[in-house]
Amino acid sequence: MKNIVWCGILMGVTGTLFAQETPRFSVSAGAGFSTPVGRTANKLDTGWNVRGGAGVNLSSHVGVMVDVGYDSLGIASPVLNNLGFGGGTLSIFSATLNPIVHLLPRSSTDIYLTGGGGYFRQRQDFTQPGVANGVGFDPFFGFYPFATPVNVLVSSYSVNKPGIDAGAGISFGRKWGGKFFAEARYNRIFMGNRHTDYIPVSFGFRR
Repeated sequence: MKNIVWCGILMGVTGTLFAQETPRFSVSAGAGFSTPVGRTANKLDTGWNVRGGAGVNLSSHVGVMVDVGYDSLGIASPVLNNLGFGGGTLSIFSATLNPIVHLLPRSSTDIYLTGGGGYFRQRQDFTQPGVANGVGFDPFFGFYPFATPVNVLVSSYSVNKPGIDAGAGISFGRKWGGKFFAEARYNRIFMGNRHTDYIPVSFGFRR
């Protein structure tokens, strides 16, 4: 009977310490640059990204995050010239479920691994140079017409596809009081007989 009581006390103390040391929930936010890789690098230029996530810590070493991201990459000039467009961008919205493993959770410097998969929405926009007409006003000259150069959207197409991601990062700060992180994550969108491959590198804060 005494052994059972002592085991119960020990489990209660351990649970209390874990609750105090490891927050139950985790959130993150960051931004950075995204670079295409593989064959995708022949079609796209480096762009930018913003990211955010929320999840649950199952232990001090393991958690599960739901990550969302938005990446914007330019379409390479040779591709635009071949297609006859003046400009273009490829934007990607992603929502993925990712386990995360902390290798040094109780250290002020933590290294972590993450990866998973989910939903990706890829959109391509092509533009041409154009002119917008307007009317301005000056106290001396009165109303006057003007024209200003603009980029006119001439073609747009989006598609929803599954994809995967995997990466690693390093974070600095207090053990569980929030940390600044730097992370690189490989992404692949399955586009049938081809893939869209890119690596977002982001910097931010995780709590």
